Amino acid sequence: MKIPKRIEPLIQDGLVDEVIGQLMSGKEAMVYIVRCGDDIRCAKVYKEANRRNFRQSAAYTEGRKEKNSRRARAMEKGTGYGRKAQEEAWQNAEVDALYRLAAAGVRVPKPYLFHEGVLLMELVTDSEGNAASRLNDLVLTAEVSRNYHQILITQVVRMLCAGIVHGDLSEYNVLVDSVGPVIIDLPQAVDASANNQACRMLLRDVRNLANYFGRFAPELLESNYGMEIWSLYQSGKLHPESLLTGSFECIEKAVDLNSIMREIDETLKQEAARKLFLQ
Repeated sequence: MKIPKRIEPLIQDGLVDEVIGQLMSGKEAMVYIVRCGDDIRCAKVYKEANRRNFRQSAAYTEGRKEKNSRRARAMEKGTGYGRKAQEEAWQNAEVDALYRLAAAGVRVPKPYLFHEGVLLMELVTDSEGNAASRLNDLVLTAEVSRNYHQILITQVVRMLCAGIVHGDLSEYNVLVDSVGPVIIDLPQAVDASANNQACRMLLRDVRNLANYFGRFAPELLESNYGMEIWSLYQSGKLHPESLLTGSFECIEKAVDLNSIMREIDETLKQEAARKLFLQ
């Protein structure tokens, strides 16, 4: 087949020996099966911003820090250089997340290198060595659904312990290899401690899993792992081997309005005194 332009430099540098074929085409990238020596891997080739229909949301990029001040200013202004820098930062977010999560024992494809918009990584395969199917393409029994759901909840916990929330987790972003589910597609992954939307995204990820597996095992629809996981995380009690129940009791307390008004009044008095002192 014709070699994609972005993969050509990897072939010239001897990092890729052959492009075997296209594996899939997504909203933001094309994925190819490639041969690297004796190993079969996949190359994720990111589409240029003007050629894809996915739009980066501020909800995902919140909390991501750009160390280079010049790039940061350009990204804020939206210049041509800044847009290019934003695109690179978006792609690098997935690369960084994959390395962090693989090191934390999360079931993600093993990354090998990233060069000029091409991510070379492990090809996830089934028991027969073929490219693994997406979760949404499978018909599951209730027992397998419960098992896969539990595996993925464990992966969500490990991700959060590593400081990451997937942000777009669903049956479309999970492959199933010979062992079980493998999480993919992480350019929108968010920093759990720096992004104000992290809790909402985690709850949505977990609810997506419950809704999908609930088609085959209806009792999962009643689970509430999301709030249980986030509550443990906020209290500093979450760890990779945390035992979860799938339930969470929300304790609502009456609001002491008088106490709140006293605090507001005190704050206003302090601010007025500060301004008077500065005059």
